[in-house]
Amino acid sequence: MASVVLVDSGGTNIGSVRYALQRLGVDAQLSADAATIRAATHVILPGVGAAAPGMLRLRELGLVDAVRSLTQPVLGVCLGMQLLFEHSEESDTSCLGLIPGKLRRFASDTLRVPHMGWNSLQPALSHPLLKGIDAGQFAYFVHSYAAPVGDFTLASCEYGGAFSAIVARGNFHGAQFHPERSASVGAQLLRNFIDLN
Repeated sequence: MASVVLVDSGGTNIGSVRYALQRLGVDAQLSADAATIRAATHVILPGVGAAAPGMLRLRELGLVDAVRSLTQPVLGVCLGMQLLFEHSEESDTSCLGLIPGKLRRFASDTLRVPHMGWNSLQPALSHPLLKGIDAGQFAYFVHSYAAPVGDFTLASCEYGGAFSAIVARGNFHGAQFHPERSASVGAQLLRNFIDLN
């Protein structure tokens, strides 16, 4: 039985992610305690808002090194996924550095920013996190900064060019969209994550 911990990173989506997990029969614990987080079988790093306050919160809680050292499956959601990368243009913020690349702001002269609403997923690699998620299925996004496409990209979307929607590098995974607001696709992604060893 999985023991899932939600990192108490201060994101406003924590409650809705927790409820989405409860619908799958998983009662996730909310914690900012490094020992509790390390003891979990699965860790979710949620987040809504900006990169700089997100990293500041992790530093204040003394969790930067704790998150970097995790060996169990980790899932970053929305801002939580962005924080897994090396750097964000948003306030020139150094992030956790677990996935290579820099987050860049969508071009607001040609696009509506933030990118908000439903967008179709295009799987790029075969991965257990994508089980039951087919090309063209839709997920719900709200974000102003885009992760690049690279070797770590499991699925991408198009919005003024391609960006990473689902990523994985080692035991670290990320979803740019909100699984808790993405209906059956979001539920499937969370279920797949819980099934990872």
